[in-house]
Amino acid sequence: MFDKNDLGQVKKDIETCLGQKIILKSNIGRNKIIEEEGKLSETYPNVFVVEFEEAKRKATYSYTDVLIKSVEISVADSNNEYQSLFGHSNSSMF
Repeated sequence: MFDKNDLGQVKKDIETCLGQKIILKSNIGRNKIIEEEGKLSETYPNVFVVEFEEAKRKATYSYTDVLIKSVEISVADSNNEYQSLFGHSNSSMF
């Protein structure tokens, strides 16, 4: 079981990346994993919005998705290199 404080910390961490370039890796079921580059554009009490550059679309994800590791976020640093926001290794998620 997850603690409510864990979810709050995930939300705070995501909010610190608002407007930054990210790579979002998502398990969409049946062993299908997508990895797309985008920008964290908005945050709300229960979800956050990612604007994908290539597809010119927006998608919403819940903070719970990140907490249960069905979504992984890597954030671009000043050298345009991506670091996992929550310290997951690239292979730990799926």
